[in-house]
Amino acid sequence: MERTDRVDPMPPMLPPPPGNDRNGRNDPVGLPREDEDPEAVADAYAAAPLLNCLLREVGEPAGTPGTYRLKAGGRLMKVRGTRRPTRPELYADDTWHRLTHAELVKLTAEELRAHTGLSNSELPAEMNDSRDAVAAILAARARATPPEDPYLRSEQSLITGHPHHPAPKARGGGPVTGWLPYAPEAYARFPLELLAVREDAVVEEGDTRALDTLGDPPRGYRMLPAHPWQLDLVAARPEIREAFADGRLLRLGRTAHPLWPTAAIRTLYDPEDDLFLKFSLDVRITNDIRRLWRHDLLKLRRTDEATATAFAAIPGPAAWLSDRGYRTADFAFEELAVMVRDGLRAHVVPGATPLLTAALVEGFDGSPLDRLTDPSAWWAAYLRQVVPPVLDAFARYGVVVEAHVQNTVVAVDADGMPVQALFRDAEGVKLLPEVTRAAGWERLVYCLVVNHLAELAALLAERHPTADLWPAVRQELTRYDTEHGLPEIADLLTSPTLPGKTNLLLRWTGADGADARYVPLPSPLARG
Repeated sequence: MERTDRVDPMPPMLPPPPGNDRNGRNDPVGLPREDEDPEAVADAYAAAPLLNCLLREVGEPAGTPGTYRLKAGGRLMKVRGTRRPTRPELYADDTWHRLTHAELVKLTAEELRAHTGLSNSELPAEMNDSRDAVAAILAARARATPPEDPYLRSEQSLITGHPHHPAPKARGGGPVTGWLPYAPEAYARFPLELLAVREDAVVEEGDTRALDTLGDPPRGYRMLPAHPWQLDLVAARPEIREAFADGRLLRLGRTAHPLWPTAAIRTLYDPEDDLFLKFSLDVRITNDIRRLWRHDLLKLRRTDEATATAFAAIPGPAAWLSDRGYRTADFAFEELAVMVRDGLRAHVVPGATPLLTAALVEGFDGSPLDRLTDPSAWWAAYLRQVVPPVLDAFARYGVVVEAHVQNTVVAVDADGMPVQALFRDAEGVKLLPEVTRAAGWERLVYCLVVNHLAELAALLAERHPTADLWPAVRQELTRYDTEHGLPEIADLLTSPTLPGKTNLLLRWTGADGADARYVPLPSPLARG
């Protein structure tokens, strides 16, 4: 690539981007298969979410489909595909230059410096770390056997990860050997480290009895399982080293059987005991260091109980996977915390198979979407299961569920039709009036419509180009408003824009991960 720091004038006639047909429509171009050239595949998987961010947040369409102008520098880019853009090219010196992933990272940093006036050395390193993590994951998957259980396979399928984050697979910059044994995308499973904490140092709230079945601690001690990666990260810290030395903390070995890391990485599923356990992980994953923070733990019971109460009263089969309680040690409150979450079997309707919605968007072996010839009936059934419970929780109970694709599990029947939606993660829940109704609604619309329905609709449209999917979404929203009354829906259906979270700018400016900022996106609801 030559001279990417200059601004070239708009050429008099842009050549059509690769992938455009003669009518100017942008043909869907998928990511390469996992068994193609490993370096090219890693580049493509890492570039797609970064391009989504770059073009959404600091770019604008430049006439020809697939061509964009970067706002700060005025430079022209083109990509192939829409949902998962690939093959980025930059216009310079009167021609198009293909960008490697490293060049794309450099270009992004230059554009963000010009756009914000700020420098940031961390984020480019995270982008490169994310790309290297994808390469390691792909290599590991080629040698590993995926789980037979379709639910576990769905949880461990996310190679791309968050489709609008610049570094969705970054793992803190540590060596591959430190994190790969615990990576869900590499089909990992592993036992927990079993610790015992002296009773006078235990801090807990809620129902944590499931932890006591994991081992047999000495008299005067309580069980405290630990994620082995987290224990590696924090065991040498003075407060923990001293607790081991003076007997407040003991090592008891490992669990008798392995647990499976889910898409959330630090949340593990125990299919034998039908239990989820969520741990602190002192690693930045997407926008945040993934600790169980004290302030979140202290409000957990109130938030979870409000959400569980709402879902218990909502008509239909929708379910909430309750974060029952947490246990930790007073000398390492956040570092060694573990949260206990409901398993699936007590909630999933009989005969149905639960699947992670994010996996439906990304694709995995056994996806019910692979069977569809016409998505209309499936889509209508999906909307009927997913949309009303989220709206009901908000409208009737003031609960804002973070219903994005990684927090939503859909249960399907033997024919692959959706029959139930399950939601999770009390940490992400907001309660009214602790947040304003307007802020809560904006968050709900971003999570449910932009991060969830739009992603799944884009995949279905890519596979079924003649399908008209957004009228069904309008119909489901209108039906709810007609039957129950929710004044925000009328504005949602007429607004020309939807809120898109600016993960690239958030990370570049060093904003808190919970400090959501949005850019207006064209709303398909306004024309659907």
